[in-house]
Amino acid sequence: MSNRKNPTRGTASESRFSVMEFMAEFPDDDACLAHLWRTRYSPDGEHALCPKCGVERIFHKYSNGDGRQSWTCTHCGRHVHPTAGTIFHKSSTSLHLWYYALFLITSTRCGISAKQLERELGVTYKTAWRMFNVIRNSLMSQDNLSVVLSGDVEMDETYLTRKRRLSDGPGQHGRSLNERVVMGAVQRQGQVVVKYVPAANMIEASRLARVHLLPSTTIFTDEFRIYDSLEGLEVAAHYRINHSAKVYVDGDVHTQTIEGFWSLVKGGLRGVYHSVSTKWLQSYLDEYAWRYNHREFTPRVRGVKRVPVGEAKFRLLLALAARPVR
Repeated sequence: MSNRKNPTRGTASESRFSVMEFMAEFPDDDACLAHLWRTRYSPDGEHALCPKCGVERIFHKYSNGDGRQSWTCTHCGRHVHPTAGTIFHKSSTSLHLWYYALFLITSTRCGISAKQLERELGVTYKTAWRMFNVIRNSLMSQDNLSVVLSGDVEMDETYLTRKRRLSDGPGQHGRSLNERVVMGAVQRQGQVVVKYVPAANMIEASRLARVHLLPSTTIFTDEFRIYDSLEGLEVAAHYRINHSAKVYVDGDVHTQTIEGFWSLVKGGLRGVYHSVSTKWLQSYLDEYAWRYNHREFTPRVRGVKRVPVGEAKFRLLLALAARPVR
């Protein structure tokens, strides 16, 4: 029989880090500050390297009237501030609210809007937007040059439309007059790289492939002519699927993986954020790429319970938040 005064997560849940577990681990601001102190300076919570003494000393957190968030070296009196240099630096928002915002952002599959974050945290919209903007651009931004894809890689482009006025010009049937072009490449069962580009042309397709694809890569694309430029690259093979003939899968030749990623991006932008300006579009794309690249996946096996997921992204964001901002 379950204990109503001590609720636990259901055994059928596929999440292993629910809001109850978050509140048990981080019940208040002091618990969050102690976690940051242990993560950055003192694994045991007491000993740390003193910047002034140059050796490991005992630190203690003394109570003071202004609620200073610092630990003091018991030998020389040097203060060490765990929040200094991080995204929490000089923030008047509670550290507990920052941690809860990280939890909310990583607990959703398609993202959470700043308005929803405002309602959940009980802060102003300006504060919620700034918090999310800092988290997205400081912690979730992808160093795309370091993303290298190999094996079976699918490439594709998509169009994010702001105006639904169609053009009747040559080659523009069904296209909007105000489109933003996004190109991406995804390794099957691997990572994704996504770029907001000026136009869908051979130059951008070739640049994306040259920067992020290894020579041993097998490329899969549709029949769009911009991918003709890939024929001259040093890759293992280049296969194309003819979407215009309503052929979408032919054995291993398909672009369903990247199409699935586009559906996540478009569904999130349309259903969560509703509208994204061109100025911040790449940062939103980086957020969805970060979520995809750090996803947890456990295949379904008949008769075997799936391993709970949902904690890794939160722990990763906490570790990134404890680092100094570049």
